[in-house]
Amino acid sequence: MVAKLRVGIIGVGNISPAYIQGCRAFDVLELMACADINMERARAVAEEHAIPRALSVEALLADPDIDVVVNLTVPAVHAEVSLSVLRAGKHVYSEKPLALTLADGRAILDEAAARGLRVGCAPDTFLFGQHQTARRVLDEGTIGTPVAAVAFMAGHGPESWHPNPGFFYAPGGGPMLDMGPYYVTCLVNLFGPAVRVSGAARASFPERLAHTGERIPVRVPTHYAGTIEFASGAIATLITSFDVWGHHLPVMEVYGELGTLTIPDPNGFDPREVRLMQPGTEGWASLPLAYPDAWKRGIGLADMAYAIEANRPHRASGDLAYHVLEIMSAFATAYESGQYVTMASTVAQPELLPLGLGERVLS
Repeated sequence: MVAKLRVGIIGVGNISPAYIQGCRAFDVLELMACADINMERARAVAEEHAIPRALSVEALLADPDIDVVVNLTVPAVHAEVSLSVLRAGKHVYSEKPLALTLADGRAILDEAAARGLRVGCAPDTFLFGQHQTARRVLDEGTIGTPVAAVAFMAGHGPESWHPNPGFFYAPGGGPMLDMGPYYVTCLVNLFGPAVRVSGAARASFPERLAHTGERIPVRVPTHYAGTIEFASGAIATLITSFDVWGHHLPVMEVYGELGTLTIPDPNGFDPREVRLMQPGTEGWASLPLAYPDAWKRGIGLADMAYAIEANRPHRASGDLAYHVLEIMSAFATAYESGQYVTMASTVAQPELLPLGLGERVLS
């Protein structure tokens, strides 16, 4: 039996129900409390989801019955909150991105290392059944050596539905830092660390009109395009955009010397199948999942709980999130400088999950 990791959540905004449900999907996690700067909201969410306690942020950080804090605050304060969690002597698992700057991301990792604590970070969707299946197909050599890949996230922004869309167009927002982590993390899971990035970026419109009638000034690029070169040799083309009304682009595809692999959206909960096309065959073949398709957000935290017990690396790690942050930051840097950007960081490719895992077991 693995000891349960006792979980507290700071920030009970729009994403919190997914994490509440996700924490309860794995036997190794026990959700103990939630906190928010708005205590009324914290109490309402605790009551709605039967969370034992609603606490102030300070009280949650001081609570000796909490081992790990899930940081679901807005991106602008991810680093500040994660550092406060670590300084309180608790592991931290952050929503993406790890931080807004590489300096803040490095400060988080250094603080954790100095204290012997773990840092985990979303997205963990690369651990879902479809994406682990795709990774296994690549590792088994089914399409030979991967040559290239494409990843596209193209829509017209969250202002038509999100209850608080303003921060998506402020520093720390935009389609790259908000949505890019899903696609870049998935690519690093498939191919390993990146070595070089090229890119272009633009803010296409000076303001956006929210569904509430609010006019939102745009202070970040809303369309990014570029390439990521991996140490393994693969080259990925990535577009993330809040400026596209409609398209017929694939979400993700990998092109190998012996075939093509189509991969569902790594932004989670995409019911489409992993599909394979090889020369000499007719059309596309749907591949059976090698892993459960019922896993939820929280799988990265559950893996971290097992990793702490087993004293092994966890997969949705702070090091992975930092490398992804450097890749994403390089798109704008490459555009501004007119030059390729070479990665200063590297990271071990996350270990493929072993076969035979049940829906609630990751050990």
